[in-house]
Amino acid sequence: MPTAPPPSRDVALETRFFWERFQKPIIAAAIVVLLAAIAFTGYRFYSDRRAAAASAALASANTAQEYEQVIARYPNTPAGADAYILLAEAQRKESKFTEANKTLETFIAKYPKHELLSTAKMAMAGNLDSMGKKDEALAMYRQIASDYPNSYAAPLAMLSQVYILKAKNQNDEARRICETILTQFRTSFWAGEAMQQLRLLKPVTTSTPPPKAVPTIPPMLAPAAPAPQAPPAPNQPQSVPSPKKP
Repeated sequence: MPTAPPPSRDVALETRFFWERFQKPIIAAAIVVLLAAIAFTGYRFYSDRRAAAASAALASANTAQEYEQVIARYPNTPAGADAYILLAEAQRKESKFTEANKTLETFIAKYPKHELLSTAKMAMAGNLDSMGKKDEALAMYRQIASDYPNSYAAPLAMLSQVYILKAKNQNDEARRICETILTQFRTSFWAGEAMQQLRLLKPVTTSTPPPKAVPTIPPMLAPAAPAPQAPPAPNQPQSVPSPKKP
């Protein structure tokens, strides 16, 4: 039996029917996409303008008060983040080490993934060292070297430990750290300083001659040595006293 031909399709009629049925949702979706594109473009334009203004303000800032103004006027901008580091440095120059560390703590809490995070922690450890808190500074330098083993801060943090350990007469540990720097960072700038410190920390061995004794009394105040007497001439007859006459 011959099969019946498929019914003909009127494409224009189907399109018109689809448009009349879904006209409002399509128009609404198009408006939403258009508004989102306009909003995104406006936000990018505003963000770029704001970031440029923040960078200009940061470039012209020189004092702690000016850095604070950049932070207050341009939060959540790259320049606003960098202003924290510069503010802490300005406070450190004024010997305000406690205030500087508070500024750096705020920076770390607000920007936990910032590229200058290790720099901020190094500055905090240096401030602790300047305040005489050697043990706290030493612990922080160790933490930095452990948390950022492949960064530029790692050899600097390790070398900073060497200076503190030398002051604490812990030369064995200081030598070990210098040797680690020479092994792991032999091509870095800090390897030369580590080599110099290692020479200064070289232990005294039995083959090393002891240092000469240095007099503690100035030569002009030392007592004069007695003049040496000449020995008698050899084979020379000694004079015999003559008897007294009666």
